[in-house]
Amino acid sequence: MIYSATDHAAMARALELAERGLFSTTPNPRVGCVIVRDGRTVGEGWHERAGTPHAEIVALQRAGAAAQGATAYVTLEPCSHFGRTPPCADALIDAGIERVVAAMEDPNPLVSGRGLARLRANGIRTESGLMREAATELNPGFISRMTRGRPWLRLKSAASLDGKVALRNGLSQWITGAEARVDGHRWRARACAILTGIGTVLKDDPALTVRGITCERQPLRVLVDTRLDIPESARLLHGGNCLVVCAEPRPASAGRLEALGVEVLCMPTRNGSVDLVALMHELARRGCNELHVEGGPRLNGALLQTGLADELLIYLAPRLIGDLAQGMFSVPELTDLGQAISLSILDVRTVGRDLRVIARPTGG
Repeated sequence: MIYSATDHAAMARALELAERGLFSTTPNPRVGCVIVRDGRTVGEGWHERAGTPHAEIVALQRAGAAAQGATAYVTLEPCSHFGRTPPCADALIDAGIERVVAAMEDPNPLVSGRGLARLRANGIRTESGLMREAATELNPGFISRMTRGRPWLRLKSAASLDGKVALRNGLSQWITGAEARVDGHRWRARACAILTGIGTVLKDDPALTVRGITCERQPLRVLVDTRLDIPESARLLHGGNCLVVCAEPRPASAGRLEALGVEVLCMPTRNGSVDLVALMHELARRGCNELHVEGGPRLNGALLQTGLADELLIYLAPRLIGDLAQGMFSVPELTDLGQAISLSILDVRTVGRDLRVIARPTGG
């Protein structure tokens, strides 16, 4: 399919609009829509949050009668089923749209090609694939949940240039600068949930909330605590929206946590600890698209070894801490370089004085 300059410009604008929902649409995908008639934009919109009108509906409302005979550019295939809102495919048909260009088909089994098929059945020309890669990068979590039954897991770590996250005595605040910490909060804000382990809570007592940036919601805070060792004074337990996952039922400890408004969930075990694979499926069942992990070397290593880490978000400070300091990942000793986890580096940039690296395991 050969697309025109108008097609590319309109879809780029739709993707730009979709990104406005980066912090707010969960558990729904981020979607934007632009309606063009005779080379002129007559309506545009984006999905703000679950339960509010979808991007296509907003764009159609703004276009009004000008939508008749127009082309709609949408970053994700229009839905064809009743959820909290009516099907967008029907709205496009009723508005008299002549052509629909989608960046990608919807991975949701309830839609998955049905939206475009309904449009075609009603005489509307449909095309799919324009700027597909950009649309995919906008919704890795939603795609992961729909196709793999688990969230997209982004593992964040802050370290020295020689890969150390804390001194031998445990001191780690602050290795990176203020700008990197603010940037980290932006990544927290786009996640549906933030995960950490009991070791990090006992050492650093994090709140795991989004701070310093505008965000109308707080992600679910999830703690992996096999034996429910968390003290009731921990900051994580206060302020609501907290899930503590254990592997050993301890009714007395669970009762004290529940009295604080915390949900306690006992999960199956694997090698004496919480089964992380089962936990991922449970979080997906709860509508979690993107999972942001801020744990210690042990949890980080376990997620890498089980193949659950989809992306690494690493901040490297321009300082050296030394060989005896603590590393980012606790994994068994390798005896051959062929056993190493290979990475594909997507992005490298400076944030303040620090270096931010985004990479993904390649399976090598």
